[in-house]
Amino acid sequence: MPKAIRVHEHGGPDVLNYEDVSVPEPGKGEVRVRHSAIGLNFLDCYFRTGLYPAPNGLPLTPGNEAAGEVVAVGEGVGDLAPGDRIAYAGGPIGAYAQERVMPADRVVKVPDAIADQQAAAMMLKGMTAEYLLRRTFKVKAGDTILFHAAAGGVGLMLGQWAKHIGATVIGTAGSADKVELAKAHGYDHVIDYSKDNFVEAVNDLTGGKKCDVVYDAVGKDTFQGSLDCVRPLGMLVSFGQSSGPVPPLDIGILSRKGSLFLTRPTLFTYIAKRQDLVASANALFEVVASGAVTVEVNQHYPLAEASRAHTDLEARRTTGATVLVPG
Repeated sequence: MPKAIRVHEHGGPDVLNYEDVSVPEPGKGEVRVRHSAIGLNFLDCYFRTGLYPAPNGLPLTPGNEAAGEVVAVGEGVGDLAPGDRIAYAGGPIGAYAQERVMPADRVVKVPDAIADQQAAAMMLKGMTAEYLLRRTFKVKAGDTILFHAAAGGVGLMLGQWAKHIGATVIGTAGSADKVELAKAHGYDHVIDYSKDNFVEAVNDLTGGKKCDVVYDAVGKDTFQGSLDCVRPLGMLVSFGQSSGPVPPLDIGILSRKGSLFLTRPTLFTYIAKRQDLVASANALFEVVASGAVTVEVNQHYPLAEASRAHTDLEARRTTGATVLVPG
């Protein structure tokens, strides 16, 4: 019988249980997938703790991205067949499993140039980088951007992609090692926030002009400072909250700081339509296959040890991408 991680009550990493599960045959418009690699994301922690409500309540199997092989197809599925290599990111939740059933229109075929572990590690993070750079704020050559947590999975991909576009890329990181890692992945300047005030550093680096766009997935600890790094008529993109939710905001502050734009986007809205999902995935595959963006899987954990993976992720002991490997 296949195994999966199940959460029966919200809490810390210890609530992640490795259990036997039954997997049905695929129904109309569905495929059954056998995973070879599963992506680890901070988003998974939000569902585990209950910060984000589970769509179908408890028990819950976390996970939003994976790669593997189609093992069976349901009625009406004409563009996929057993043996096809596929990957996905986004709903329905439940990737922490050896096998599962997925809607066929939520998976994409993986090109031969992309390995399974690469695909599992890059789908959610890479398509996040794609929509942030190309659709939420259309970064162009000559723009100056700031990205927090530059040594994280999204950060390492976005830094390379933004540099490929021609932007000046500023990042923040929390240690000397992470600063060097980010510099090796497209960042022109990386601020060590454990030693330096990032607002003052950005002001110095830009000659007081600040940034066209700031990407902030840290949340509570960086939000106010991020606003101070945006130029007049620029944009703050708050797309995560690894340090906790942003407190309630008086929107008048946006006016006082220069008629700023503020958005709180999510990948799932940007890939809700099949055509947008395919376009985003194809853009990602293209930049990775070309070598403009490299995807490095820096940590591997057995699926059975998902609790250890979550502990390390939340303690910021990981860099870049991490995958869970089914037994």
